[in-house]
Amino acid sequence: MFSSLFLALGVVSLAQAAQFNVTVGGGPLRYDPQFVNANPGDIIIFTFKQSNHTASQSTLAQPCVKALNGFDSGYMPVSASNTNGPFPAAQYTVQDMNPVWVYCKQADHCQQGMVFAINPGTQFAAFQAAAMGNTTASSSSSVSTTATTPTGVVTATATVTGGGQTMTTTYGSFPGSSAPTSGTSTDHKVVVGGSTLTYTPSNITAQIGDTVTFQFMQKNHTATQSTFADPCRALTLTSTSGQVGFDSGFMAVASTATTFPTYTVKINDTAPIWVYCKQSGHCGQGMVFSVNAVESGANNYAAFKAQAIRLNGTSSSTTSTGAQATQTKSGGVVKMNQNDRGTSVLVGLVGVAAGMFLT
Repeated sequence: MFSSLFLALGVVSLAQAAQFNVTVGGGPLRYDPQFVNANPGDIIIFTFKQSNHTASQSTLAQPCVKALNGFDSGYMPVSASNTNGPFPAAQYTVQDMNPVWVYCKQADHCQQGMVFAINPGTQFAAFQAAAMGNTTASSSSSVSTTATTPTGVVTATATVTGGGQTMTTTYGSFPGSSAPTSGTSTDHKVVVGGSTLTYTPSNITAQIGDTVTFQFMQKNHTATQSTFADPCRALTLTSTSGQVGFDSGFMAVASTATTFPTYTVKINDTAPIWVYCKQSGHCGQGMVFSVNAVESGANNYAAFKAQAIRLNGTSSSTTSTGAQATQTKSGGVVKMNQNDRGTSVLVGLVGVAAGMFLT
């Protein structure tokens, strides 16, 4: 029965998408290949090599500046001693036949010609030349995003930093939430996964200027912003107005690992922040986290967790195996490791198998 299902899925998947593998860094400051011609639905797999690069969407006019609502893999650090992998990866699904312009926002990598394009036509050389001549462009320009603000609350702006990426996001400030402070900031360490499907601690109070650093332990988890009403779905997908929440992406950690990846969020408002793990089934088992939940109110952490378990992930169209992650409204970069072009069926089913081993 499994083999029949495998074959059936293979026929459907192969008909739908081709896969392009792009190596990022690992020696020369370049994407290899530097551009591809792809059709809607095709998949681009960015595999990140030494030392620390990104795949960030820009524009032809401003090659080294993050495009508004453009996709961004975030920084992908790879140790110089890691020569055999596994290597972090990100997936982008081609939306249409329009050109897509990509750059590395690390230091001056873009200005040294580290750019990539999808369907550039005859303009790739001009794009790269413009990048190399663009010495004033910022390599760490902000991503402008927003988050859901529930009815009846005060809107405030927060800065979110993850993997070297800084984003500005709008939150709602709730009555009864912790008061702002001008004191020194505190970094709140939160351990994700390991021997249990939990965030430890699961609920914290943070002041303006504090940071929350998620440290990802064994197996494969995420720290993905959601909402109280829909705990197991990414904010990016539940928003009806194009709002974007933060997402660490999947962080696969081997059982033998001695170093662990992290993702940091900076707090610039005291509104509650709701977070879940989008690995298949984890949110439905109560793997959720909150910042500044109003414990004296109805929307407290315990209620948030109960809501996640009650829904059991059934409202989620974004929970995924270890090989996939949520696609954003900007076209979607998702962290995963994949194989060759034309083997989409193997990608999908190997991802399912990987998720089964890692969950």
